[in-house]
Amino acid sequence: MRRAFVTGTDTGVGKTVVSAALAACWAAAGTVTYVKPAQSGAADGDDDARDVAAWAPSTRTVVGTVLDEPLAPSVAGQRAGVTVTRADLLAPVPTDAEPLVVEGAGGLLVELGTDGTTCADLAAALALPLVVVARPGLGTLNHTALTLAEADRRGLPVAGVVVSGYPADPDVATRTNLAELARLSDERLAGVVPRLATVDAAALAGASAWFSAALGGTADPARWSAGDPAP
Repeated sequence: MRRAFVTGTDTGVGKTVVSAALAACWAAAGTVTYVKPAQSGAADGDDDARDVAAWAPSTRTVVGTVLDEPLAPSVAGQRAGVTVTRADLLAPVPTDAEPLVVEGAGGLLVELGTDGTTCADLAAALALPLVVVARPGLGTLNHTALTLAEADRRGLPVAGVVVSGYPADPDVATRTNLAELARLSDERLAGVVPRLATVDAAALAGASAWFSAALGGTADPARWSAGDPAP
């Protein structure tokens, strides 16, 4: 499986790092296309496509609507007087590209379009399986369970849950969360990305060891079920 819509359990959970890591992992299968259908926060320098291009240099990046304010794209669009429709969000995504990574904004139900189109709606329209990015620490079990419950309710396929930013010195909650995430996701935990001191191409060179075969990697998910994050 080398086509995915990357969403998260919240904003700031590491979706762009995971998107770049997937691109690095999938690069051996050909040129990876990364698409950001709506990018907000441009006035603050936010540019996820630029970051992915720097971290996974062989990736072709495409950006759709760009909005200045660091808000949900629908709100940023409304405040800027810019109409963003479902058609606008679909337009930059090539239908025949593989490998393909499409990154949403915030969580699954964040509205990307001023017409109310959510990340979930866009993933469904594109027929892309979800990669759900989750935090490693306290609170992630509830946030992840809620996201998966909504994805399952909508009939959206989930390729895997990926924990992003797993620390080298986890506390008790973080140490126990891997096994719990594997259990509550019905064994859909498919990746553990470590907390990186520096995110760059060198750091992502071994990305395939962070993902299970469900996401094209080499990691053994039984290890995570036992609470072991080591690659």
